[in-house]
Amino acid sequence: MTISISRTPKSLGYRMPAEWENQESVWISWPHNEETWPNRIEEVENSYVQFVKALHYGQKVKILAADEKIKQKAVSKLKNAGIKLSQIIFCQIKNVDAWIRDYGPTFLVNDKTRQKAMLKWNFNAWGNKYADLKEDFVIPLEMNKIMKLPVFEPEIVLEGGSIEVNGTGTLLTTEQCLLNKNRNPHLNKNEIENYLKDYLKVSNIIWLKEGIAGDDTDGHIDDIARFVNQNTVVCAFEDDKNDENYEILKENYEILKKMKDETGEKLNVVKLPMPGFVGDEERRYPASYTNFYIGNEAVAVPVFGHKNDAKALEILQNLFPSRKIVGIDCKAMVYGFGALHCGSQQEPKI
Repeated sequence: MTISISRTPKSLGYRMPAEWENQESVWISWPHNEETWPNRIEEVENSYVQFVKALHYGQKVKILAADEKIKQKAVSKLKNAGIKLSQIIFCQIKNVDAWIRDYGPTFLVNDKTRQKAMLKWNFNAWGNKYADLKEDFVIPLEMNKIMKLPVFEPEIVLEGGSIEVNGTGTLLTTEQCLLNKNRNPHLNKNEIENYLKDYLKVSNIIWLKEGIAGDDTDGHIDDIARFVNQNTVVCAFEDDKNDENYEILKENYEILKKMKDETGEKLNVVKLPMPGFVGDEERRYPASYTNFYIGNEAVAVPVFGHKNDAKALEILQNLFPSRKIVGIDCKAMVYGFGALHCGSQQEPKI
């Protein structure tokens, strides 16, 4: 039974933890939609296998399988890769697409009561772009039939990939996404900030401008800037002045360099290179190394067969000395307009 709560998470002492805090599990949806990845589904599944393999040593992996056939296919692939199935929990929940970061719940914790809760945002398929994908709107409540957590429902449109927190009061987002009229046209910037403060328990909101070229989400933050600790942000940066991302990312970097965390300390901003153009003759796709996932023992990082892959992995290894950095080939995955962070959602441990 879902317990819907009228009071805000902040008033009850809940907050959204940072991704590097201790996790119970990582949630993913097993990829199966041929329309998302035409002629690439097998490659994408292989990337998911490597993703699960990298993370499952340090935590449970909870996998949404749309039906029994998809579950059995996933089981076979995971078993063949030598993955301990005792670390895998399957939940048979119908889903259309794999991007659980955006339609799934945001998990909250209450540090005093040691309770966990679920935050269910409205999902309108990235500004009403994909009518058939709106069905995934119901998945948080389907998940909660299993989890039985208290649920907060702010009733505004927001995707998980559009927000990034340090767990102690600072949030990163973009104007291009959260202020877009295809999300919450009835709300102004101040009203949106109040929702973020009340539902995520943040006090310091940093607005960047635009996301990267090829991003159909209208500028999700997880493709441009991520916290790696309370005070340090990695920022995607393009060195090639002729690349269409150059000016966009330079502006975001310069904004971050002027910003402070919730304590008033200036942020430590680390440049993370870009993997150049990833796409075909039809279009560019949103390839970025910042779309990594921080697990308990490993950080899974998308790589694209570019000369900057090794450089990005080295920078992140220096920032996460106690975790193993694992590069996962995401050349096929990004053709569905996302990568590892988009396809996962952390469930904190309390």
